[in-house]
Amino acid sequence: MANNNADPIGTGLKERTERALSDEFLRKAVAYTTDKLRNGRMSAKEELGQWEVWRERGKAIRKHTIEHLDYYLGQFAANVAKAGGHVHFCQTGNEAVRTVLDIAGRHEAKLIAKGKSMVSEEIHLNHRLEEIGIEAVETDLGEYILQLAKETPSHLIIPAIHKNKRQIADLFSEHAGERLEPETKQLAAYAKRKLRDIFLKADIGMTGCNFGIAESGTVTLVENEGNGRMVTTLPKVHIVVMGMERLVPTFEDVEAMLNLLARSANGQKLTVYNSFITGPRREEDLDGPEELHVIVLDNGRSAQLGEPLYQEVLHCIRCAACLNVCPVYRHVGGHAYGSVYSGPIGAVLTPLIQQDMEEAGQLAYASSLCGACYEACPVKIPLHDMLVHLRHERVKRKLTPLGERLAFKGFRRMFGSSKAYRVATRSAYWLQQPFVHNGQIRKGPGPLAGWTQSRYLPMKPKRSFRERWADLQRELRQTPQTENGGGSAEGGEAK
Repeated sequence: MANNNADPIGTGLKERTERALSDEFLRKAVAYTTDKLRNGRMSAKEELGQWEVWRERGKAIRKHTIEHLDYYLGQFAANVAKAGGHVHFCQTGNEAVRTVLDIAGRHEAKLIAKGKSMVSEEIHLNHRLEEIGIEAVETDLGEYILQLAKETPSHLIIPAIHKNKRQIADLFSEHAGERLEPETKQLAAYAKRKLRDIFLKADIGMTGCNFGIAESGTVTLVENEGNGRMVTTLPKVHIVVMGMERLVPTFEDVEAMLNLLARSANGQKLTVYNSFITGPRREEDLDGPEELHVIVLDNGRSAQLGEPLYQEVLHCIRCAACLNVCPVYRHVGGHAYGSVYSGPIGAVLTPLIQQDMEEAGQLAYASSLCGACYEACPVKIPLHDMLVHLRHERVKRKLTPLGERLAFKGFRRMFGSSKAYRVATRSAYWLQQPFVHNGQIRKGPGPLAGWTQSRYLPMKPKRSFRERWADLQRELRQTPQTENGGGSAEGGEAK
């Protein structure tokens, strides 16, 4: 299911959700894969042992880093420069795009080989490069599949979670001009042949950054396919695009974070490829780029610094564990959110970094508030609490529908007066009559329509429990009591 970028993030949410719920294959595919990832995480954390101790350590590392982010950003930038690299601090996505275009222009680049980068998706970099005639090719297999399909990622770590082998075979066959069978080896071999040529011809390699290590200016990349190694060693120029929060102070800290990241993401002890890049190629090196540029992006992140309700969202290490346990995500997938970042973390992060409570803020309602995301998060981000705060913010700013605000005002008055409550509950029996069939409300009016679309409401009885209880009390007072406390006169102890 392709994501329609023209749909507004919030007001298009219901339509996208309905499309996802009607796509049986999508639902099964997402449920199957997220179950597998979740079970892998559970096994991996049990094998590691003392998981809560590890979570507390991860939380402490991220908390300390974000609370002192200005210091560590300065230290990281100084050490990147010391190692021969260049750091570009960018306030907005447009500024980051212009920086990439400037670097590409200086090198007369025509082809960019890209490793996986959610930040580049966030700033719509590929579209901007395409507009000026620069071809940017995704080399992560999942991202490559989606690029051919002209779709956006639907999962943070498995972008093509919603596609099966037959769909991929049809897609590859269309681009290859020959029929490819839906067999993993054949499809992987085709992708290797196509991407190998890209690696060799690319003028620039571009990646994201899992963690920047402040004490050395090192960029850490984790991946399972090896394309990251090719992108960062073969082209003459390497551009790293990273969110400003993706730092840890030391190598000791990154060791802890890599243990948490791999196990939380898909149950691995460690990802297959862990790359530590410190500066560009040196004279004695056999390979590597001649230039290294690190673009550090703000794009709304700094607005959360010092914000008591939301600062912890910057602790996120993008493991996607919250997506894999979220009942909403598991039913609708990532495209329903209409944002680069989906699931619980996306529902919080998107309105915050876009600073848009009116439109993007509606994602806060794409949650059951069950708290499973918090239990799964390796650094203990209270996403469920943040979702409640975002909803409260929308109410406070009067961004919710007028009918909803009036309904809750009436609700407050009704529950604030015992007399009004009694009148309302008695009236409800008669008001429900046009909608009751066989003792159930199967098609509710107004806001109830969404509820009764997949379940029914039992009708309200004519007499409430409170009214029946008063009658029962009277009956008990009027019932004669026997000497043995009730029952028949012949009962009692045997003689």
